[in-house]
Amino acid sequence: MQESSKPLSAPATRKRSWSTRAVAATLAAGLVVGLVACKPAEPESKGTPASLRLLTEQQYLNTLSYVFGPNMKPTTRFSALPRTDGLLASGAAMAGLTDTQLEMYQKTAAKVATQIISEDSRAYLIPCTPKASNAADADCARSFVTETAPLLYRRALPAERIEALVTQANEAADALHSFYDGLGVVIEGMLLSPNMLLVAEVAEPDPEQPGTERLDSWSLATRLSLFLWNASPDAELLAAAESGSLQTRKGLAREVDRMLASPRLEDGVRALFDDMFEFENFGVLTKDGTIYPSFTGETAVDAREQTLRTVVDHLVTRRGDYRDLFTTRQTFMSQSLAPIYKVAAQGPGWTPYEFPPDSPYAGLLTQVSFQALHSHPGRSSATLRGKALREVMLCQVVPKPPANVDFSAVQNPDGNVKTARERIAFHLKNPSCAGCHRITDPMGLPMESFDGAGQFRHQENGVDIDTSGNLDGVEFTDVIGLGKALHDNPQLPWCAVRRTFAYATGTPSDSNNRRVLEFLSERFTDSGYQLPDLLREIALSSAFRKVYEKPVRKLHPLPDLKSARLPEPMTSSLSAPLVPKL
Repeated sequence: MQESSKPLSAPATRKRSWSTRAVAATLAAGLVVGLVACKPAEPESKGTPASLRLLTEQQYLNTLSYVFGPNMKPTTRFSALPRTDGLLASGAAMAGLTDTQLEMYQKTAAKVATQIISEDSRAYLIPCTPKASNAADADCARSFVTETAPLLYRRALPAERIEALVTQANEAADALHSFYDGLGVVIEGMLLSPNMLLVAEVAEPDPEQPGTERLDSWSLATRLSLFLWNASPDAELLAAAESGSLQTRKGLAREVDRMLASPRLEDGVRALFDDMFEFENFGVLTKDGTIYPSFTGETAVDAREQTLRTVVDHLVTRRGDYRDLFTTRQTFMSQSLAPIYKVAAQGPGWTPYEFPPDSPYAGLLTQVSFQALHSHPGRSSATLRGKALREVMLCQVVPKPPANVDFSAVQNPDGNVKTARERIAFHLKNPSCAGCHRITDPMGLPMESFDGAGQFRHQENGVDIDTSGNLDGVEFTDVIGLGKALHDNPQLPWCAVRRTFAYATGTPSDSNNRRVLEFLSERFTDSGYQLPDLLREIALSSAFRKVYEKPVRKLHPLPDLKSARLPEPMTSSLSAPLVPKL
């Protein structure tokens, strides 16, 4: 789904909304009048729509890891989510649920349930030992369900719901003559429940602003945890939701600060940028091995990891300026990437690496991830790279090419024109193409100093590459200059704010929150473009908590939340003759 043809863009001029007050005091020596700068007030907003969305694959897996331990890593892959407004996080609210997807969820749930009740795992994953392993034990089942169900469902369960799960475990245990197999049936069912798979945000009246609505405590905890940790809430956050303290300014700030200080923030930041940078496309990235023999499957995996490590190190560990991501020479190196960068490997695993001042590598645009991902299998592409810079980094829309475009000149590097610049100049003679290519190519052509695998080069087909270009009127001579121009472009931090807010709320950006985005952008600037400060501002904003209802779209017909059953004709992998109600 494409973004709006009129995307939100950075304000033409930055208006600081500082409020001042005169503070006068009569002193023995005279009168002193000072002006004290105050934090600008957040503009009013009706918030975002309350959404119904699927957990992403990584959110599902991160939740399993938190609830059942880091060794819980099923290998089943889920179907890709649609990308909306530049994000999978927004597309999750537009995703349907097919029979094939349900089958994948069922297989994953079966694997997890089997692992939990296995003899190797039950001692540390099940908090009790049944009186007899071949019969039901209500007390032990209740202990497990009481501890586990709220973490999976992201909210407290009333006593009658807990007892219903215990009854189902008992019935399954009696039928299977095994306490553990009976409990496994209930575990599998909980993992397939809409309460687990779907994030159904619930609104309630906002007592502080009559006539408006806010997320209820459980929905706020879930939105907060998915945003900062990319996983379901932990027990402490759920406790804050249950006590009501999460709905107070002090209580919310306490939880946000705790989460920002947690090592789990790295998971959240990795997920944010993995989504923003469209890194799910690494799953389908291929390169022609005869042209790029050094680029392997391991190279692709490490290219993605290198960029995410760079992002986390720069933004979280060092608390650096977001814009410096596009000029920094500090990164990490692996053995598979070293041949691409033509540097010496520093040993197995990942090691910190800093490119020297005269290196052509500086900033994310020069990393293998960007260059290889936005190229063709056997050649580079100035147009794809320029398009990615516009859309991914600047939140701008590049129209799709007309259906009748003749690509033969551009796709024939062995023809009369030898370089991409020459081929594109020939291509631009077509008036229907010129408009779009003027948007993408002036910043894509400087990146032609990297081939389709991200390897630096001086020539293409024996001809020196002209790496000059311009970005929105700023001219430069090479890709290093492009990184500096991007660093200084006001649209870059504005885009980061817009994407991060949309990611946080799980809804596409719209004009309703234009003033909120301007406020957040201003606060981001004041912080020195530090990402943790932006995350905090968003999480504490009223726009993050406030919601308005919209018609709930219909997904694949799932069981209702009170009486979910395993999808027919599926049955429990543990061969239970009954299907649990969850």
